[in-house]
Amino acid sequence: WDLRHSLNPSRKAPGFVNPCRARSYAHIAESSAGQEIVIALGSNVGDRISSFDRALRLMKDSGIKITRHACLYETAPEYVTDQPRFLNSAVRGTTKLGPHDLLKKLKEIERDIGRTAGIRYGPRPIDLDILLYGDSQISTETLTVPHERIHERQFVLAPLVDLLGSSADDHMEKSWHSLSKCSGGFFDVWNELGSESLIGTQGIKRVMAVGNRLLDWSERTLIMGVLNLTPDSFSDGGKFQEVEAAIAQAKLLISEGADIIDIGAQSTRPSATRLSANEELERLVPVLDAIVKIPEMEGKLISVDTFYGQVAAEAVKRGATMINDVSGGQLDPSILEVVAELGVPYVTMHMRGDPSTMQSEQNLQYDDVCKEVASELYTRLREAELSGIPLWRIVLDPGIGFSKKSRHNLEIINGLRSIREEMGKVSLGASHVPVLLGLSRKRFLGEICNRADPVERDAATVAANAAGIMNGANILRVHNVRCGVDTAKVSDALRMVK
Repeated sequence: WDLRHSLNPSRKAPGFVNPCRARSYAHIAESSAGQEIVIALGSNVGDRISSFDRALRLMKDSGIKITRHACLYETAPEYVTDQPRFLNSAVRGTTKLGPHDLLKKLKEIERDIGRTAGIRYGPRPIDLDILLYGDSQISTETLTVPHERIHERQFVLAPLVDLLGSSADDHMEKSWHSLSKCSGGFFDVWNELGSESLIGTQGIKRVMAVGNRLLDWSERTLIMGVLNLTPDSFSDGGKFQEVEAAIAQAKLLISEGADIIDIGAQSTRPSATRLSANEELERLVPVLDAIVKIPEMEGKLISVDTFYGQVAAEAVKRGATMINDVSGGQLDPSILEVVAELGVPYVTMHMRGDPSTMQSEQNLQYDDVCKEVASELYTRLREAELSGIPLWRIVLDPGIGFSKKSRHNLEIINGLRSIREEMGKVSLGASHVPVLLGLSRKRFLGEICNRADPVERDAATVAANAAGIMNGANILRVHNVRCGVDTAKVSDALRMVK
């Protein structure tokens, strides 16, 4: 993705103005919100993910307000190459600390996490560097900002660019780009290194943190198998309410190739009656407790489909590794802080209203469905981020069939790339997170193919999912896992053809 057009003066974006000249350290001014900053994170010793989580908590405790996260990258070591691979990311935030006080605080955090003096560029449990501080240039004996080696480091530039938007509308971002000393700003620097063509190589991979594992969803499309515990789900309601039946179905889904089992105890079909959190747990807990114990679950992920914070907390306590929230935090806002504390991946979906109102005439009004879904879904993502869920644990679901007419669903499947691009105008990192597509056996497929029985819509599901993968979907949520796996294998093979 070439981003030069966003900042290059010869190809000015609408409303573009030349970035202001950055101020020197001597002219740093205070503002009520503090200075906007970018801090890079790196780790290649011990539990790297836990070190990142702890660093974020300690930064927050130190008065650093984190407002945006980059994606998470696993990278090959540079300079000193005989050492383990690194995790790298970056955060954007605000602080009222002066630059040297901020540096001192970051060094304290490094020591708290276990960093000791070692060789330069050598192994370390945590590394925190100030990349940018306001619109200032700082050059002192102990601190240089912008960081002097930004231009040569792909493991720094990839996260840094994630924290920017492609539209060039942000005043502070314009100032930061001016500090790059390139006409196209940091986008030009990143493009010259190779930009997106680098991602997925041995040098740098974009990954998701799941427990102490790293998931690279770009290697292949992942398959999420549906396990409904509800009596009234549209496709398989009532079939798997008993523990034995649910276990048998989970084993079948895994044997057919599921990477993730998504367990739902709350129906979200249109006009469904809402269960309380306690009622949902009564259905969920016996099945979840049984499924986590079966040997077949080794290496697989368990997702729980819920919008309640209480259910999410209990599910993760009992072995769930992912939360799938159809409401994106709108039906129970407590779920966002709960998931942030739990440290698990969070699927946030686009829906207007709730299952009882989502198909109302008001909620079905769109002028441009892809643009509006992108904007509203980004709002949900921002709420999750500001609640403490890092971008590297967020999955986006455009909500096929939720507050959508048939033509809206088709436009979204065809427009997944445009949804990403729309998000990229304000956050390139948001445009890179994995996208989950849940269209299996949905009503609009039955309308197109004249199939009233949901079970007869598997062929239509295959066709729609194949289109979704070719347009950038990364995870398929399906009832028929065998078909889903084959769809993914063929579509992934087609994507690899140059």
